Amino acid sequence: MIHRYQLNGFYIVLDVCSGSIHAVDKLTYDMIGLYEGSDRTAVLAAMRERYPDTSEAELGEVYDQLTALRDAGKLFAPDTFAPMAGKLKEKSAGVVKALCLHVAHTCNLNCAYCFASQGKYHGERAVMSLDVGKRALDFLIENSGTRRNLEVDFFGGEPLMNWEVVKELVRYAREREKEVNKRFRFTLTTNGLLIDDDVIDFCNREMHNVVLSLDGRKDIHDKWRVDYAGNGSWERIVPKFQKLVAARGGKNYYMRGTFTHNNPDFLKDIQTMLDLGFTELSMEPVVAAPDDPNALTAEDIPVVMEQYEELAKLMLSREREGKPFTFYHYMIDLTGGPCIYKRISGCGSGTEYMAVTPWGDLYPCHQFVGEDSFKLGDIWHGVTNAAAQEQFAACNVYAKPECRDCWARLYCSGGCAANAFHATGSVTGVYETGCELFKKRMECAIMMAIARQIG
Repeated sequence: MIHRYQLNGFYIVLDVCSGSIHAVDKLTYDMIGLYEGSDRTAVLAAMRERYPDTSEAELGEVYDQLTALRDAGKLFAPDTFAPMAGKLKEKSAGVVKALCLHVAHTCNLNCAYCFASQGKYHGERAVMSLDVGKRALDFLIENSGTRRNLEVDFFGGEPLMNWEVVKELVRYAREREKEVNKRFRFTLTTNGLLIDDDVIDFCNREMHNVVLSLDGRKDIHDKWRVDYAGNGSWERIVPKFQKLVAARGGKNYYMRGTFTHNNPDFLKDIQTMLDLGFTELSMEPVVAAPDDPNALTAEDIPVVMEQYEELAKLMLSREREGKPFTFYHYMIDLTGGPCIYKRISGCGSGTEYMAVTPWGDLYPCHQFVGEDSFKLGDIWHGVTNAAAQEQFAACNVYAKPECRDCWARLYCSGGCAANAFHATGSVTGVYETGCELFKKRMECAIMMAIARQIG
C-alpha cells in the first residue's frame, strides 16, 4: 500500500508497510499512481499521453527503477504485521510500566471544555492520601515484572493542590527504587496558579518533564480557563511559567494548549507562545460531544488543516533563521521510531498503563476515570474486572476494520481508545475527526523531514 500527496512543493510517496519515504518528481509521482495493478505496456502508454515530450527510453527507465524499488521491498511492500498483532501484546500481559496518579480530584480553575468535569471526574472532590499514593507506587513495582524503568504522572484536577503529598511520594519512590533496582521517571501536569519557588526547585530536581497548560492568546485563554469567580488566569500564570522554564534551562517541559471551535486559527496561539519565549509546544484539538459549543465543526476542519500546513512552514522558516521550536505532534523519526510492537499495539492503556483515583481505584487511563464499567479494580487487589481489561488487551490497529486500509495505521497505532469510546461508544471505534487531523499532522511531519534532508 502506498500513500501519495503533495505539500509545500514536494511530491511525496509513503510506502506504508516498509516505512520507506520517497520524494520524487511529478513524472515519477504520476507513474507510481498508475503502477500497481497494471503491466508495463499499459503504464507506459498512459504516461506517453500525459508526457508527450518525454522519450520512451526515459519513461521505461523510470518504470524499471520503480520495479527495482518494489523488488527491494521499498515500494508496494506487503503487510506482514497483521498476524502479529495479538501475539505481540500477549508478551507483556500482566506487566504495568506506568501509572497516572490522580493526586487531586479538585481544581482551582473552572475550564468550560474540561473533560474531567473541572477535576471532579463526575464524582466527588477529593485528594489522594499519602498512604494510598505509597500503595499505588508499590502496586506499580509489584506488577512491573523485569522492567527497570517506570513512569509516574502526577495528574488532576490540579496536582499542586496536593503538593506536599506529591513531594512525599517522590521521596518514597526514591527510597524504594534503591531497594528493588527500579528507576522512576516523574511528570507533572499543572495549570500554574500555585507554582512558587518550592515547586520550581523540586520539579527541576525530580520531574523528568513538566506539562504547563496555556491556550495561547490572552483573550482565548481567559475566555475558558477561568477561576470560580470567572476571572481569567493568563496574567497570573504566564510569569510563573516563564520563571519555571528559565530555571529548567528551556528544556524538559511542554507548553500544552487546547484549541476549540473558538480558535481553529490556533497558529496565532502558537505564535503567542513563541513571543513569550516558549519553544516546546503542543496544541491539542478539543474532544467534545458534537452538541458542545466548544466542539470543532465541519467548517472548522479546513481551517485547522491549513493551520497545520502553515505551522510546518513556520517551523522550517525558523529553523533556517536559527530559532527552532518543537511541536509535539510533528516529532517523527523516519530512521527508527517506535518498534513494530508499539506501532501495532498502541498506547498500552488498560494493560501497561493505568490511572489511579484518590481512592485507589484503577482505570485504563485518565480519560476513563468515572466511567464505572471501565473500573479495572484497585491497587490492593489488582485487576479484578478481567472483561474490561480484555477489551484493551485486544485493542490494536488490526482490531479496527476502518484502520486496516488506512495509510497512517503504523503511525497512529489505531488512535486513542478513550477518544474512540467517547465518539462511538466502543474502544475499537474510530473517532473520524481525530483521524483526519492526525493524518494531516503526519503529512506535515514527513514533509518537514524531507525538507530538512534536501535542504
